[in-house]
Amino acid sequence: MLKRTFYVFLLFTLLFCSCATYQPPPPSLYIDNLPQSIVSELSLDERILVEDAWKNLKQGKGDKAKKIFSRLDVKSPFYYAGLGYTYFILNEFQVAEEFFKAALKYHPDMALVHLGLAQIYQKEGLGDLAFAEFREVLKKEPEHTWVKPKYETLKNIKTQESLNDGKAFLSEEDTERSKASFLKALYYSPDSTEAHLALADIYKKENRPQNALVHLKAAISNDPQNKEILKNYAETLFQAEENKKSLEIYEKLQKLEPDNQKIRERLGTLKNRLGIFELPSQYNAIPSSESISKEEISALLGVKFKDILDEPSGKPLIIIDIATSWASKFILKMTSLGILDVYPNHNFRPKKIITRAEMAETLIRLIDHLKNKGYRFIQQIPPEKIQIIDVSPDNFYYQPIILIISYDIMTLTMDKTFKPDFPVSGQEAIRLFDIILALIK
Repeated sequence: MLKRTFYVFLLFTLLFCSCATYQPPPPSLYIDNLPQSIVSELSLDERILVEDAWKNLKQGKGDKAKKIFSRLDVKSPFYYAGLGYTYFILNEFQVAEEFFKAALKYHPDMALVHLGLAQIYQKEGLGDLAFAEFREVLKKEPEHTWVKPKYETLKNIKTQESLNDGKAFLSEEDTERSKASFLKALYYSPDSTEAHLALADIYKKENRPQNALVHLKAAISNDPQNKEILKNYAETLFQAEENKKSLEIYEKLQKLEPDNQKIRERLGTLKNRLGIFELPSQYNAIPSSESISKEEISALLGVKFKDILDEPSGKPLIIIDIATSWASKFILKMTSLGILDVYPNHNFRPKKIITRAEMAETLIRLIDHLKNKGYRFIQQIPPEKIQIIDVSPDNFYYQPIILIISYDIMTLTMDKTFKPDFPVSGQEAIRLFDIILALIK
């Protein structure tokens, strides 16, 4: 009877000791498998120790794991990391954190360490720090099955918290704290369209369009077909005078909303700013014209020299016969600059055919205007050596004809005639203007 009682007591003692020794890991602790890429570089003895210690960790035997990890060389990649998990199991979280941080000094890319720190910070309610550590794990293992869903959940929670804070501060007119909250939302979710748009609105109100454009561009990249964001982006570009980009976006919007009057008006304003002309079909017919008219000359000058000739200052001249001319805006510019003339009776006679003599005068006026802007023109032939059979010195156009020949832009025929009354073809006019463009480049 005594012997039987002893065995029962012994069995109870063993069971009690077993229960007292076994310490399962905290319910929230996740212990990943050892990274084989690092384990394979260990010596055989070290590998056996690490695998045995890790097995004890997963079984919740913190004390046993601690003894084994303590036998490792401090230079072992698993010394600090292993002790970090060990003290986590033993519920000594501050010590565990210190070991994990020590591990990062020697092995900053070890996902196991970031995973351990993330779980400590989660347990301590430090969501920002936990998020950062989860992110580090996913940088190395983007599809980590345990980390990814927790990261996404935490990301969504923290993003929404930051967005709510941003709106609350904005309603209290606390702009700086509102901006900080929306920027924090972007830290968690860089693709948050809501945060980007909120920040863009704040920066626009602060008259900081370039900052607003950064966030509008990001919002567009997240939602490229959103018409309201496109309109916001296009208008902010317009206000910032980034005209080319604004034009590009408004042209895209026009395709989406062809009947939108405001978009059409903005396009017109932008094209005027950029000097973009909506050229009518008549312009395209100039090269095939056998005799060019004054309105066609005006258009050629306006288009070919649009980046060189300044916009005229002051009021335009009064011209009474160009209201129906397709080239009226070019005529107004060239006459205001003094390159083309208006008759004393305020007529321009847009359909009048240009003669070679009149072309010479127009070219010389253009050259004089360009000279005043700093461009240089060098005479190739001394004027006194030029002899023209069919233009006498008392001819009204004699001087401009002599000068344009001296620049070697217009030439005489083999028999030294200029043919001043002959019309100028479209091709010839284009060639003469291209010569001048080449001389000033």
